[in-house]
Amino acid sequence: MLRVLMILVPLALSIYAFIDCVTTDEKHVRHMPKVLWAILVLLFPLVGSVSWLIAGKNRAALAAEGGAPGRGRGGWVAPDDNPEFLEKLGTRERAQRRDEDEALLKDWEADLKRREEELRRRESGDGKGPGERRESGERDE
Repeated sequence: MLRVLMILVPLALSIYAFIDCVTTDEKHVRHMPKVLWAILVLLFPLVGSVSWLIAGKNRAALAAEGGAPGRGRGGWVAPDDNPEFLEKLGTRERAQRRDEDEALLKDWEADLKRREEELRRRESGDGKGPGERRESGERDE
């Protein structure tokens, strides 16, 4: 188990340091160009990784800008914590509800007009609507 840890810990540290080096903006890299730091981390995994983590990145400037992911301004925010996203989502839902309400209202208006026309025809005709008894005693269906 100890042998495995002696291999996995430096490997994980090297992978982390390399990815951190590659994704760091050039203006936050100190002492050497970013490409040289990446080569140093790849060629000398343990020494290069520790060197990068200690001296390669200007973390104070990065923290002052709020550039650390998930913290401060400029970081990534989950959708349920993002007020802009929630506002857009609420706007979309309100628009969808409004469209559904308008469609329902149009259906009700059409049904109301149809019923009014039916009543007018009944009143202007013989006064007997559907389902009413006629003189012969039959019903309309």
